[in-house]
Amino acid sequence: MTDAAPSSTPARPSLALVMGAGGGLGAALVQALGAPGPHGMDSVLALGRTTQPAIDYSDEASIRNAAAWVAAQCAAQGAELRLLLVASGFLHGAEGQPERSWSHLDADYLRQVFLVNTIGPALVMKHFLPLLPRQGRCVAGFVSAKVGSIGDNALGGWYGYRASKAALNQLVKTAAIELKRRNPQALCVAIHPGTIDTTLSQPFAKTGLSVRPPAEAAADLLGALAGLNPADSGALVDYKGQTLPW
Repeated sequence: MTDAAPSSTPARPSLALVMGAGGGLGAALVQALGAPGPHGMDSVLALGRTTQPAIDYSDEASIRNAAAWVAAQCAAQGAELRLLLVASGFLHGAEGQPERSWSHLDADYLRQVFLVNTIGPALVMKHFLPLLPRQGRCVAGFVSAKVGSIGDNALGGWYGYRASKAALNQLVKTAAIELKRRNPQALCVAIHPGTIDTTLSQPFAKTGLSVRPPAEAAADLLGALAGLNPADSGALVDYKGQTLPW
């Protein structure tokens, strides 16, 4: 007489996806998720502007094609997408610098900062959130910024960056409501990683400001996400797991 078959099927491998993997924080997240330890996942995929497939936020087809590629990877590995991290961001570049005054507002800069910080992540929501499983814990984390908090804005300036991140926070809140209807255990959150020693923040890192290396920031971010529960979905949280005001 043989033993009875187990009453439940084994859990499928957990897959993580990092978008914006070419940046300092994104690369550190990929490394942390792929290494043995508390944040390691069974499999890690990385997408960015220079990967294959490549992501171009100005071309929705590239995002749709990348989502199809990720779905195919999950099917081939028998895995489930349990962690989606969007670490892309734009603060300064050829299109312009953060504004110190309304007199510095510029259409080209505003277009670029909203494209990368708001429109691109919105299209990621459209094409990638449906790939998350309908049962069990899964997390979609979108890197935002404390300066995107309207309630915390005491200094002014940085019009476009603040506004683009505030808009991202609203998108996250709205997507979290829809995601919960699909899976009550799912989380969709905006997360402030703090000031990180990357090309994005280097020109603005003030003396005395706590600037952390990407590896430390990645570990803190993953630790904060691990400590959240479904009731935190839709929130703006920092790398310590504390909820920030809208």
